[in-house]
Amino acid sequence: MHWIDKLSKSQQVVVVVALGVAFLAVGSYLLSLGQHGFAYGWTGYAPLTATIVGRPGWVPLLVWLGLTCLWAVVSIRLLRSSSQDHSD
Repeated sequence: MHWIDKLSKSQQVVVVVALGVAFLAVGSYLLSLGQHGFAYGWTGYAPLTATIVGRPGWVPLLVWLGLTCLWAVVSIRLLRSSSQDHSD
């Protein structure tokens, strides 16, 4: 990823934040698969309770942990100094 070396540090931070927002969108999309309509808000039962049936509670945990770990690894790779790239 030599193109990232040409960016300033502040531009690299913007890329990392944008990547985090993209991972947020991907995670939200993955967790909404199979749902019809809105899952949050007033559903006729209790306010702000999700009406998701059939998905174990650990699935969202694994999705968010996986995406967070991936974001951390990519961010470290993107933000490390370019002097370390020559030692690889």
